[in-house]
Amino acid sequence: MFTIDDLADRLGSYLPQSEIQQVKRAFYYAEQAHDGQCRRSGEPYVTHPLAVANILANMHMDHQSLMAAMLHDVIEDTGVGKEALAKQFGKPVAELVDGVSKLTQIAFEDKAVAQAENFQKMVLAMSRDIRVIIVKLADRLHNMRTLGALRPEKKRRIARETLEIYARIASRLGINTIRVELEDLSFQALHPMRAERIKRAVSSARGHRRSAIRQIQNTLQQSLDDEELSGTVVGRQKHLLSIYKKMRDQRKPFTEIMDVFGFRIITEDVDSCYRILGIVHNLYKPVPGRFKDYIAIPKANGYQSLHTSLFGSGGMPIEVQIRTREMEAMANNGIAAHWLYKAGQTQHPIAEGSHARARSWIKGLLEMQRHAGDSLEFIEHVKNDLFPDDIYVFTSKGDIMELPQGATVIDFAYAVHTDIGNGTIACRIDRHLAPLSTRLESGQTLDIITAPGARPNLAWLNFVATAKARSAIRHALKHQKHTEAVQLGRRLLNKSLAQFETSLEELPEGPLAGLLAELGLKNVEALLESIGLGNRIAHVVGRRLLDLQHGESPAGKDESRAHGPILISGAEGMVIKFARCCHPLPGDPVIGHLSVGKGIVVHRTECHNLGELRNDPDKLFALEWSEDIAEDFPVALRLEVESRRGLVAELAGLVTDAEANIERIGIEERDARLVTVNLTLSVRDRVHLARIIKRLRNLPHVERITRLGN
Repeated sequence: MFTIDDLADRLGSYLPQSEIQQVKRAFYYAEQAHDGQCRRSGEPYVTHPLAVANILANMHMDHQSLMAAMLHDVIEDTGVGKEALAKQFGKPVAELVDGVSKLTQIAFEDKAVAQAENFQKMVLAMSRDIRVIIVKLADRLHNMRTLGALRPEKKRRIARETLEIYARIASRLGINTIRVELEDLSFQALHPMRAERIKRAVSSARGHRRSAIRQIQNTLQQSLDDEELSGTVVGRQKHLLSIYKKMRDQRKPFTEIMDVFGFRIITEDVDSCYRILGIVHNLYKPVPGRFKDYIAIPKANGYQSLHTSLFGSGGMPIEVQIRTREMEAMANNGIAAHWLYKAGQTQHPIAEGSHARARSWIKGLLEMQRHAGDSLEFIEHVKNDLFPDDIYVFTSKGDIMELPQGATVIDFAYAVHTDIGNGTIACRIDRHLAPLSTRLESGQTLDIITAPGARPNLAWLNFVATAKARSAIRHALKHQKHTEAVQLGRRLLNKSLAQFETSLEELPEGPLAGLLAELGLKNVEALLESIGLGNRIAHVVGRRLLDLQHGESPAGKDESRAHGPILISGAEGMVIKFARCCHPLPGDPVIGHLSVGKGIVVHRTECHNLGELRNDPDKLFALEWSEDIAEDFPVALRLEVESRRGLVAELAGLVTDAEANIERIGIEERDARLVTVNLTLSVRDRVHLARIIKRLRNLPHVERITRLGN
């Protein structure tokens, strides 16, 4: 059984005795605090924090991280508080322990909310000290190693959470050794039979291929020795989940996956990496398009290496990775290499760069957290954003930007700056104008065109790939809806107050303050938003304000007197919507219906769906079309047409010639001679529609045209 003395011996290789004594003191404190507590397996509970500290010792983490590992469950599982820990071991250790500790058991509605809230707390702790997440990963790794004692459904839940969040965070921080083990342990918990079969097949295949691997390894090593280049060639093994994913995603049998021979060459410096690449390409023919230079352009997590694929003897596929010893340490330990080098009192640029990238990533997480509506939305953003394959594109100034596979122009704009994304109206890719939904490819140069007053479009959410863009768009749209609701609420309330020859601006502060207190609202803006969204009726609010001002109802005034209808231009956005039942067009007589939570819905005055609302004047508003409308509006037509070949092409050509667009078309067979064509067109106004209908009526085989929605 592993003991604290065994750990102390291991720590002696890189920590001074004074710090080792502090780690031992933390262990004895935890042992006393957890006295009498056991794990599900029956072992004393203190074996868990000791094992977590041992995992961190493998990464050469500092003594404060090791002390936090010893104490990480003390706050939650014993009566010891954060202040007591701070007094005993110092504030940094207490902050680390508090960051790693789980939330106090709050009665959330479901476990998903609890996990999301817990993860949010951890992100905030990470922003203060990034070591929190490294201790948390080590804690999760030991929990995964000891899942055996849990119920099957709990095993699967923990494994799924580990795979979706913690393994991905380990990857994002470049801690490859922990990532691989977390992925394989999760895979074994989720799919035990598949994992066991793949494990047996790997063991069998490795035995059959041993001589071929040894031969290639010896050939590569001999080539390095002949050129007097320092380098060590080692075989590279695929882990279980990686094999399973390739079999599933590429639909390949196990034999094809295992036929690829993987090797890693570790050398002394960057110059040797490129010289070894030349030797390897001379020895075996490279596969076109399969070379990747992650030394010149490192991955987001700091990973650096040269990757190349080769045709071996007899066409045997070979994959080779070439890197320095420092890059190997970074690939295995990621951000933890920052402390590995600090322990040796040296500052290595690769480790420092990884630490800076990690801090930048966490800063991005905090920004997403501020924009997210709730904890579940936030954790969904994090899962979507964590680790896709990357592409590299250039700004117009020549700076390199890293984006996930499938990223679009909008993702790039938000990656540059949130304000740039919000103001984007167009883009040039390699000096040519391109749609904002264009998926980007590595090597492209982008120039974003912005305009003052431009706003994000709701449709952007359908094609953006990054969580930063998605959360920023949602945040901007929420703000936009709030602003528009306030503006509409102001117009509606002033229209109501105009009946009594006053306005919101002319009212004294007393009645307003009284009404806000009465309704439990914080400020006038909240009141106006509530009116704009249809949650309160402007007429009722106006009457109450005047009651509070005069102490009586202004009954002597002419309440039916209208002070002009509300003008609409079609560009109001999120708080004025156009009814789909009757498709109103500029030029149609229209009326507004106040819908709770949505604002004003515009209908044609003859629309049957208004029904009983016609008897409730408080919910209906007179509307007029503005003269400067530049929008297109949908309209639905039904045509009864003789069935004939080329009908759709003929209709489409005629509509296009009339400067309109077909948004939707559907054909139903009525009888042997006639078909019904349902068309949804995009037109400017009622005059434009009349011109299109006139052209359609001139077609000899069109028998009847009806505009739908009356």
